[in-house]
Amino acid sequence: MQYDTLIRQALIMDGRNTPGYVADVGLRDGRIEAIGDLSAALATHVIDARGRVLAPGFIDVHTHDDTVVIRQPQMLPKLSQGVTTVIVGNCGISASPVSLRAEPPDPMNLLGPREAFTYPRFADYRAAVERAQPAVNVAALIGHTALRSNHMDDLHRSATFDEIAAMRVQLRESLEDGALGLSTGLAYASAFNAETDEVLQLSEELTAFGAVYTTHLRSEFEPVLAAMDEAFLIGRHAQVPVIISHLKCAGAGNWGRSPQLLAALEQAAKTHPVGCDCYPYAASSSTLDLKQVTDAFRITITWSTAHPEMGGRDLQAIAAEWDVSLMDAARRLQPAGAVYYGMDEADVRRILAHPLSMVGSDGLPEDPFPHPRLWGAFPRVLGHFSRDVGLFPLHTAVHKMTGLSAARFGLSERGEIRVGHWADLVLFDPLRVRDVADFKAPQQAAEGIDGVWVNGVLSYSDGQSNGQRPGRFLARSGDLRAGFSTL
Repeated sequence: MQYDTLIRQALIMDGRNTPGYVADVGLRDGRIEAIGDLSAALATHVIDARGRVLAPGFIDVHTHDDTVVIRQPQMLPKLSQGVTTVIVGNCGISASPVSLRAEPPDPMNLLGPREAFTYPRFADYRAAVERAQPAVNVAALIGHTALRSNHMDDLHRSATFDEIAAMRVQLRESLEDGALGLSTGLAYASAFNAETDEVLQLSEELTAFGAVYTTHLRSEFEPVLAAMDEAFLIGRHAQVPVIISHLKCAGAGNWGRSPQLLAALEQAAKTHPVGCDCYPYAASSSTLDLKQVTDAFRITITWSTAHPEMGGRDLQAIAAEWDVSLMDAARRLQPAGAVYYGMDEADVRRILAHPLSMVGSDGLPEDPFPHPRLWGAFPRVLGHFSRDVGLFPLHTAVHKMTGLSAARFGLSERGEIRVGHWADLVLFDPLRVRDVADFKAPQQAAEGIDGVWVNGVLSYSDGQSNGQRPGRFLARSGDLRAGFSTL
């Protein structure tokens, strides 16, 4: 048998949350052709993988890469950490379907300036991704705030019946064209005043498609349990799965409540398909939100339109230099972005370790001084949390980034090393893999990632991208309810 690529004697962690085993893997025509003893086989490319782990390519379930996959299709921040698929359109913000009348409202500006939004239909966005041929696969959610911006003259109120009807049409058309589901960002001012009923009505479009509802909760602070109840209500109403985005206990007054949140998640999971994603850091990052300005924890400015020279500096230092209050400094910097050191490490670990949680970076590629999760989230789970801290076995870490994620989002024939599946693969050194990016120097590639294949094409090796861009657009495949199991 002649293969395109033969990976010999790798420790295979196949994405199913089971211990690894040593075997050879043969790739042909973009797929996994064989697994086992292939010592007699020939191949165009042969990789000696002894001492290395071969895993499915990591699936970043929570990204804001919507426009970057088209404008910077090499996708080095993701490819370099072993990510082979990104899910875009999270937190209620998506690049499509969007028809802007002015500059994008906060937080849609996280995806770029007005000229980055040129996709009035989801089909236009899908076609643009296919033309761009990014280095990674792309699957997409539809943002609630994006829909609101198309049909409302004032985002600081709830939508009317006619506005909701118009949003439903766009959502339905997008689902027909392969979108995964609907995302909301109800914590943001541009959606906070949307009544629950508005989202309930929109969610009804998901039912017939077996699509998914993901949500940046209405609050991640003290009212977080009520916000979770709202999310579960919406999912039950639509009879579709619910994924809570970046589940966390935000704000110093909220630290230590992760057992309550996880108990609520488990209770909901007994009768309904639910889950969450999280990133492996005790600091968050988004636009500079005046409601979150506090002296209870450190806040670093990542960008500022009014004062770009302040990127990378702490808000407290800026306020002291200007001799103004924190709030006045924040107002002067607007619009801006920030990193908030507002979580407790113990809460992060509990949520990350929970069986219902997946890994997502929530990286912001437009930030000139980004949170290090953009470059380091997945190696940090493998190296720091699994190997060094011992939070969970390595095969469980891999499962949270691959098989679990593919099942939850209906990514057919992805997320597991299995004969016939697409050859999205990452080869890494379990002893060396680690995140190098940190808060002082966030744009650094991880160590220990030896090879990344996307659809069978080696795209990253020896710390370098080779310029190959074999990624594809991944349309929703089947009923996403099938990818969940109740506790």
